Amino acid sequence: MATSTTPDAASSGSAPGPNQKTTWQTVKAILAASSGNLVEWFDFYIYSFFSVYFATQFFVKDNEVLSLLQAALVFFVGFLMRPIGGYIFGRASDKLGRKNSMLISILVMCAGSLLLACLPTSDLIGGWAAFLLLIVRMIQGLAVGGEYGATATYMSEVATEGKRGFFSSFQYVTLVGGQLLASLLAVIMTHTLGDEQITAGWWRLPFVIGAVAALVSLWLRSGLEETTSEEVRKHEHAGSFLEVLRHPRSFFVVLGITAIGSLVFYIFTTYMQKYLLVVHQKTPSAETFSKGHIADLMTIVLLIFIIMQPIAGWVSDKIGRKNNMLIFVIGMIIIPIPVLHFIGNSTSLVGAGIWVVIAMAFVAMYTSISGIVKAEMFPAHIRGIGVGFTYGIGNSLFGGSAESVGLWFQNAGHGSWFPIYVVIVAVVGLIAVLYMHDNRKHSTIDNPDDSAYGRVGK
Repeated sequence: MATSTTPDAASSGSAPGPNQKTTWQTVKAILAASSGNLVEWFDFYIYSFFSVYFATQFFVKDNEVLSLLQAALVFFVGFLMRPIGGYIFGRASDKLGRKNSMLISILVMCAGSLLLACLPTSDLIGGWAAFLLLIVRMIQGLAVGGEYGATATYMSEVATEGKRGFFSSFQYVTLVGGQLLASLLAVIMTHTLGDEQITAGWWRLPFVIGAVAALVSLWLRSGLEETTSEEVRKHEHAGSFLEVLRHPRSFFVVLGITAIGSLVFYIFTTYMQKYLLVVHQKTPSAETFSKGHIADLMTIVLLIFIIMQPIAGWVSDKIGRKNNMLIFVIGMIIIPIPVLHFIGNSTSLVGAGIWVVIAMAFVAMYTSISGIVKAEMFPAHIRGIGVGFTYGIGNSLFGGSAESVGLWFQNAGHGSWFPIYVVIVAVVGLIAVLYMHDNRKHSTIDNPDDSAYGRVGK
């Protein structure tokens, strides 16, 4: 799984040219790096998919909507830890290397999954159960927050010039793949065990599986070679957030696009499961769908979403990242209100799924290039913390709160307000995209001398 890195490429933080690395070597490096990404997001998402079974065991027993809301709030707290994880692991990525940062993050996630599998419920320890669940999710949030920045920078740096959008899209192929495996496992367990047995204790099994998979990924990643040189890691300002703030344009553009990107990503992947369950119970004209059938639908939808990633990434290599992002944010201004309305009032699960897929086609224009867009805005010595920490802020505030805000609107009887909130955030995202430079002219990876990109006055 080892890859070779030339001194010139390493010193700039960019990938070697075609003469130094074959396509197959690049593919092997991408697969090894992204394996941990898949595992960490599988571990993180199984909480969301299986919380419908254990929420009442840790929270309110006689109100399913309220218990799901409280479980979603814990999910949100895990997101609030992401900026901290992004800072810690991003700094480590810049000062100790991308590889070491990725190895540590996968170990932390492994520990969190094992702990969650062993947690006692409120029947045994009362209110302490919810508290311990919160602590474990905070640990997992730290790990995932660190994973994104390190993986995004590594995959962006190791990708072949001219094909960075395509290769970098595999970060979300594996990220969504983690969701897909979590959903697929939910489908298998639902059909083989049934809701009662899963609720009775089998919901713990996925967390054990995730911990074991993390150890496998640890082994795969151990064969990676570093993409940064000692010169980059020993830079005077390596891993400094103050140095990141000296690139305010890059900082605020990343924050703005992450806000809307994370919000709609979690709406149409994780929150959609609850939306189809809760909204269709309250809408007289809509068909009531079972948990198992919703899990079946989301598994198919996520598979389609995965296929969209490399296609959208390839498009960005042809038309530029900024044009990809414009298509995305304009779509998110236009479609949320009608799409969520049609999904909520659908009398067919297939019909609801089609609307979700339509929305995901726009979302893929962001997710496929999420990592490379951000990595191309920061010089190598602050790329890890610039991507990881800034992404963590936007992701935690808007992505992590997506379920909680959506369920809060539903519980308060104002479900129609939620898509309006999405449109408002999308307008902010549009402003951020308008301030983006075209990567075909400005990229700190392809053009290391363009390190002033994003600085004041640039």
